[in-house]
Amino acid sequence: MANPNGKKGASFERLTADYWRDNYDDRIDRRVKTGAKDKGDLANVRLGSHRIVVECKNERAISLAAWVKEAQEEAVNDGALCGVVVAKRKGNARPEDQYVILRQEDLLKLLKAAASKNTSSFT
Repeated sequence: MANPNGKKGASFERLTADYWRDNYDDRIDRRVKTGAKDKGDLANVRLGSHRIVVECKNERAISLAAWVKEAQEEAVNDGALCGVVVAKRKGNARPEDQYVILRQEDLLKLLKAAASKNTSSFT
């Protein structure tokens, strides 16, 4: 990959996908890029029957509003319950220490889905 920022982003996506796969669901992996109708960076993230979009960001400048807007748009593209952002924590490469960013409304959607009788399991 010629673009160093692209390589940095791809490496962070791989780190994140592997962490989620090993700690949540072994079907999670990096998503193949789909162009204009992007559906996030990780595939097969679910809460019961609900899809969750995960957008990974490893950028120098923090752009919370833009990142969350992107995750929301990708959630619409995927027909997902919501979208969340996993942002690289500067100076810390441990996947479990990275930040997860989402709107308060999306946190409530996740909590309601988890508490729902329709959600029999988290995988």
